[in-house]
Amino acid sequence: MTKTILSVDDSASVLQMVKLTLVGAGYQVIQAGNGAEGLAKARTTAVDLVLTDLNMPVMDGLTLIGELRRLPTFKGVPIVFLTTEAATAMKQQAKNAGATGWITKPFQQDQLVAVMRKLLGA
Repeated sequence: MTKTILSVDDSASVLQMVKLTLVGAGYQVIQAGNGAEGLAKARTTAVDLVLTDLNMPVMDGLTLIGELRRLPTFKGVPIVFLTTEAATAMKQQAKNAGATGWITKPFQQDQLVAVMRKLLGA
């Protein structure tokens, strides 16, 4: 069964690169342009993993993670930050909010696929 990944980022070029990379690796990808849109899609579509940016308009990634972790269906769903932020304090804040992992932009396509496979067991 194909695993579904929700990709949330306000950058159209990042969304496009993530989708090309992950679809090429055999995943289904749903996209959202900010945290609020991502939350709305997460509430109506079953996803196996969430890949989110940190800094976005409308709703940032930390808020999105907090909202997702409040939903019973997202208790065990891996959530990975894909962001330019690399500060240790910010990583700890993300972990405290419920993030499973962290990938720094710009990302290597093989690294992204490796992390997805590790977290999804595929």
